[in-house]
Amino acid sequence: MSERDDPGVIGRRVQQLRVQRGLTQKQLAEPAYTPAYISTLESGRVRPSDDALRHLADRLGVDFEELATGRPARLVTDLRLRLTEAQRTLATGEAEESAAQYGRLLTEADALDLDEMRAAALLGLGECAVETGELAAARAYFERAEKALGDDVPLPARVPALRGRALAHYLTGELRYSVYLLESTIDELNRGGLHDPDALLLLYASVIGPYMDMGAHARAAQAAELALALAPQVGDPALVARMHRSVARTLLAEGRLAEADASLAKAAELYRQLQIRTELANCHWMRGYVYAQNGELERAEAELRQALAMLSAKRAALYSSQAAVELADVLHRRGKSDEAAALLHGVLSDLSSERGALHSAAAHRLLGIIAEDARDTEAAEEHYVRALSLLERAGAAGDLADLCRLLGDLLRRTGRVEAALDAYRTGLGHRTAPGTTTLGPAPAQPPL
Repeated sequence: MSERDDPGVIGRRVQQLRVQRGLTQKQLAEPAYTPAYISTLESGRVRPSDDALRHLADRLGVDFEELATGRPARLVTDLRLRLTEAQRTLATGEAEESAAQYGRLLTEADALDLDEMRAAALLGLGECAVETGELAAARAYFERAEKALGDDVPLPARVPALRGRALAHYLTGELRYSVYLLESTIDELNRGGLHDPDALLLLYASVIGPYMDMGAHARAAQAAELALALAPQVGDPALVARMHRSVARTLLAEGRLAEADASLAKAAELYRQLQIRTELANCHWMRGYVYAQNGELERAEAELRQALAMLSAKRAALYSSQAAVELADVLHRRGKSDEAAALLHGVLSDLSSERGALHSAAAHRLLGIIAEDARDTEAAEEHYVRALSLLERAGAAGDLADLCRLLGDLLRRTGRVEAALDAYRTGLGHRTAPGTTTLGPAPAQPPL
């Protein structure tokens, strides 16, 4: 909440309201204060306490906040209602309309110097930018939200902005820095005794994706277990739903397919209740991925097509491009390679090293495989090399090892044995100890 006005401004406001209501200083002061105190206050020579302001507000027939800041309480309440409406709009997938609502709120928050409202609007704009794939803008909004809150605000209240910044870095392919931001915040919360279940669950659910992509499966599994343990303490169903979707990734990595599917089903039901269309689409996306890993390709294709249709309809550009890569993989495995290649070429323009690096790499990898099947070794090698460059920048250890094997096999088949050996050695280096070259000690655990 913004700070109250200075004593001189409050004093003039009290005097003006008192005169308008025809009260003497004695009548305003009684029974808790003296006329001399009111005189000193009206002259601006004393800073009134909260108790004094509440007494005066009651006697003058105004709200405490209006007396302290000059802003009618109804105005602030209206802004909060509009903030909730912007959140609901984003939850249903209308990111551009939500961004417009948040933008108007930010303008008014700036005009009224409302730090809390300013931070909430900036956070919402960051979420909208993530939804539409404008990652540089998203990161800037999240940074501004942190600055608006300031270091005086308790860390749990700053977690959504910190997590947003980490998410933007993750989606641009900066896995190491994303993990650093999330882990250091988790560590500070737990070591400082700031056991806030909502904040910790948000952080643990968010760090699972980067861990998985870096090949740090053991640490991802640990984060998933801690998230599940925190879930009963969290009252936000959207947060619990997001956690179930993230945990499904670790269950899948451990081969626990039925449990992964059950976790995603719980998330999907929660999102249906909340009408969060984009997140529900992401649940269909992950369920399709589960079915694909289990060899149920027809079911996988149906889930991924539904996810892609939902994301495209709501113009979630980055997420829809990522889902398209997953769908293309399933189409290729079902013998629909031409359709898969067309889909991949269509989304590559939306992906880059700065925007969806991992899925851009996955698209090039799959195009390389399709080219190899068509005996176009030159095109296959070109796609593999592009994918390798993207994955090296992101530090995705497990994916790098697999890609080096594919590239090595291609080079060996075309007679370039030394180059093939180099590719294999590079892959073995990443396979040896996945994640350990970029991750330090695990963060402190919460006192569950």
